[in-house]
Amino acid sequence: MVEQQIRPWDVLDQDVLDLLYVVPREAFVPPACRALAFVDMELPLEPGDAAGERMWAPKMEARVLQELAVRKSDRVLEVGTGSGYLTALLAHRAAQVVSVECKPALAAFGRANLERHGVENVTLEIGDAARDWPGGATWDVIVLTGSVPVVPQALLARLAPGGRLFAVLGAPPIMTARLWVAADQGAVHDSPLFDTLIAPLANCERPSGFRF
Repeated sequence: MVEQQIRPWDVLDQDVLDLLYVVPREAFVPPACRALAFVDMELPLEPGDAAGERMWAPKMEARVLQELAVRKSDRVLEVGTGSGYLTALLAHRAAQVVSVECKPALAAFGRANLERHGVENVTLEIGDAARDWPGGATWDVIVLTGSVPVVPQALLARLAPGGRLFAVLGAPPIMTARLWVAADQGAVHDSPLFDTLIAPLANCERPSGFRF
């Protein structure tokens, strides 16, 4: 998987590559998909629901982790826990991860996977963080695991100085993964990373008049 999928997608950070061997991806996929854990494809997390939540392809998980450059002192907000695999990768590199999932069944699945793996620096919440997450906290890293037509200003305002936010922006058939970085003066700058296509984030903010 690493040599055939991950490296060719410009993931060259050795710490990220090493981490893929530490966190067993096959332990986070649904049992019915266990044989496909290392295949270059998204995996369904909600059996019988073709339009349901999906687990990112391995190369996507690795590339996002590399682009965010997570540090051991970072506090991370993940919007959409899913299987908990990306949560575990983030937790191995960060000081603390708060992961929010709006679907109780998926939250339970992710929680069970993380507990089995022994991840201790993760707080799991059931709720909707698609537009903001209350509490007044600022974050060094924010990850949106579903695509959005627009990134909520409320979440950008949650970035600490030097903080990074990853999101996939746009609508089918082509979307763009982008990285927002907060400057010390409060300004936030974004840059494109790569083209991709992922499912929309539930309850995400839409500009007036927006139509899929």
